[in-house]
Parts: sequence; structure tokens; C-alpha cells
Amino acid sequence: MPGLNPPTGPDRGVTYWCEMAWLPPGEVVECVSVRVEGTRIAAVQPEVPPPPGATRLAGLTLPGLANAHSHAFHRALRGHTQAERGTFWTWREQMYAVAAGLDPDRYLALARATFAEMSLAGVTCVGEFHYLHHGPGGVRYDDPNAMGHALIEAARQAGLRIALLDTCYLTGAIGYPLAGTQLRFGDGDAHRWADRVETLGRSLREAHDVVVGAAIHSVRAVPPEQMCVVAEFANRHATPLHAHVSEQRAENHDCVQAYSATPVQLLHEHGALGPRSTAVHATHLSEVDVALLGGSTTHVCMCPTTERDLADGIGPARALLDGGSPITLGSDSHAVIDLFEEARAVELDERLATRKRGHFRAAELLDAATAAGHASLGFPDAGLLVPGAWADLVSVRLDSVRTAGTTKGAAAETVVFAATAGDVHSVVSGGRRVVEEGRHVLGDVGALLRDAVAEVRG
Repeated sequence: MPGLNPPTGPDRGVTYWCEMAWLPPGEVVECVSVRVEGTRIAAVQPEVPPPPGATRLAGLTLPGLANAHSHAFHRALRGHTQAERGTFWTWREQMYAVAAGLDPDRYLALARATFAEMSLAGVTCVGEFHYLHHGPGGVRYDDPNAMGHALIEAARQAGLRIALLDTCYLTGAIGYPLAGTQLRFGDGDAHRWADRVETLGRSLREAHDVVVGAAIHSVRAVPPEQMCVVAEFANRHATPLHAHVSEQRAENHDCVQAYSATPVQLLHEHGALGPRSTAVHATHLSEVDVALLGGSTTHVCMCPTTERDLADGIGPARALLDGGSPITLGSDSHAVIDLFEEARAVELDERLATRKRGHFRAAELLDAATAAGHASLGFPDAGLLVPGAWADLVSVRLDSVRTAGTTKGAAAETVVFAATAGDVHSVVSGGRRVVEEGRHVLGDVGALLRDAVAEVRG
């Protein structure tokens, strides 16, 4: 694409000096030197003067943020779905219309621009819940993984690592076949899905910036006997396994009617819960569901900006975390792309639901956006500013109109509860500085988004 200058590799032997940095075990420290060699952090020294030749990072520097649940093509829906009343189900029809207009080239352009927007917001790793696999009518491309490869290339050009959560999607609803645009999502059965994903994984065996994970779209889209195949695949490859869970009350009702079990119980019975698993949304849960998720240490990915945009409801985030489920964050449909907004919404939604304040500490919400999110995507060596971790540094201004006036003691709270994606001024991702002074190396990301969305929407 003319005019683009995508990141090509990490800087070598660079020292950054942070005015403030958020360091383990979750505290703000002043005057921190971070030495980066290749893609990794080589050394972290707190409370030191700026080393000679160091690059100064103003404000508060965090580890890279992990967007644990994304559907890149949904970015083309922003603003276009807000004019009418409706429900999740009416919104879904508009989403299918966008999916119908995508091919590998268009998907590459749209995903690259969407991932670049994430990068500007401080995201260094994305979990892409990928189910748009095939061509119109479900006809396979010459390369059956062409759409997946487009997403991986888009992430690389935008400067992100990616967990491609290749999604099994077999039925249109419980007991109903795929139809219309949904035909593009299906592989016929879980064994053929697994064969295709196996091929994709082999082609990326040497790639350190990509994790090929698995996903069960939902209990609506994967029958129980097929869930076992997906779960076995994830276990055999020791890879992440994600699933949409109890996003809608109608989903719960239909699942109980068909199987005499809730979605969580069904996933549990078929081996799909565990420490490498993530339940996305988990909005409408019973006490038994919460106990099953926590007892299996299954992650739960909260996507508050999407959940409120689609009128889904408010999930029991505090009960889940207390029960043993690590919380992660995702921007999902990309109504906005702002992990700080997702983080504070977890707390603020709890306040609305309980009419009480103070359910989550800022450090817990930052952990959800960083270390926990990366771990759920198969990158446990990211999301912390420690030697040996991926060299991801995200610097947030503390002198903007939203953040000015804070102090060291309140810096983390200010970032979580007041900052926005627009306050991110520098991003180092895997050792490569991809955002400097608020500008991405790809150039005008707004123009890239405008052109990509216009091409998809026609």
C-alpha cells in the first residue's frame, strides 16, 4: 500500500527513562530506567537519574495493554448502528451485512487500520476472535486460511502481537443450520475445523509474535459433541481456548431448554473450562456458573463498552474475581477502542448494579489490562515491566486536561479513572517504538480507517 512504512523489527540496545512507571507488585515508582535489547527488557532500575543517551518518557509508563477480545471487522459498524432502536439480534443483522463485503485484501486493510488505532491506544497485543474464514456461500479460498493470514499480517504491520483465536462456528442457532452470511463462518464439523487450524499453526511454527489459539463461538454455534473436539485440540496444543458465554438471556434460555444445562455448565461438562480458557462476557450467570468458572480458574473477559452498547447487561465481575477467575478486558465490537474506558467501566458498572463505590482497586484493573490479558492470550511473559519480559512500554500523559494535577500517589487512579486513549503519547511494542508523540509509524491512521471502512461499506 503506497505511503506506508510499517515496523520492520525491534530497535537494538535502547534505554528509556520513565518519569514514573508502574512496577510489580503494582506501585508507581519515579525515575525508572528500562534497558531494552531486541524484543525484551534487559534491565529495570528504579529511582535513578537519566542515563546518558536515554529516551525520556513523560508521564506514567505502563506495560503494554492486551485487548483480549476483538472482532476487527466490527470497526466498520461504528456510528452506523446508533440511529435505530433494537436489540443485540437486530444489531447482528447489520454486522452480517459488513461481513458479507469482506475478502482477504479488504480485511487486511480494515484490520491494519483497526489494529493501528489499538496501537495508538496503548495496545501491544490483541486477541482476535476470528470466525470469518471463507468466501461467499462458504466456498473456501485457495488458501483456506487466507483471512487468518490477512489478520496476522495486519497486526504485524500495525506493530501488535496477535493471538489468532480461530473460531469453530457450525450452527446458526441450537438445532438450526448455518444460513446466509453465516455460511462463511463454517467448516462443516469440528474435525475439519481442526484440520484447517492445524495447517495454519504449522505455517506459523517459527513465529514468536503469533499464537494460534482456539475458540468455541458459543453454545448457539457449536453443538456439545463438537465442543469436545475443539477442547481436545486446545489441550493437545496447550493453546488458549476462548468462548462467548451467556451474553444474552435468550442464549441461556435456549441452552437450558435444549440441554438442561447453562452455557457454563455445558462447557464444563465438555472439557472447555480451565486456566487456558476464557469466558467472554459471562454476563448472565448463576452462582453455580460463577463457582465453576472460578474453580477451574477460567479467565473472564469483560467488554463493558460493547455490553452497554448492545444492551447486554452487567456481569458479576467482582464475584468472578473473588471466586478465582482472573479478569481481562476487550473492546469486542469497537464501539470505542480505549482500554482505560473498559477498565474503569468494570468498576463503574459494579457501582450502578450495587449502588456502592470501591469494588476494584486501580492496580487490579491495570492488571486486567496488562498481565492477566496477556496470559489469557498465550503470552505469559508480557504485561510486566521486568527483565526478560516482552519490551512493551506504554506512556500516558499526566499533563493533559484530563490528567493534569495528579501526583505520584494518585497517578494510577488518574490513569484508570480519568485518562483516555488520547492521552497515550508513546508506545514501544516488542522493542519497536511504533507510536511517538501520539503519531503511529503508519502515518494518518484516521485516513486509513476512513478509506478501509468506505471500501467495505461500499
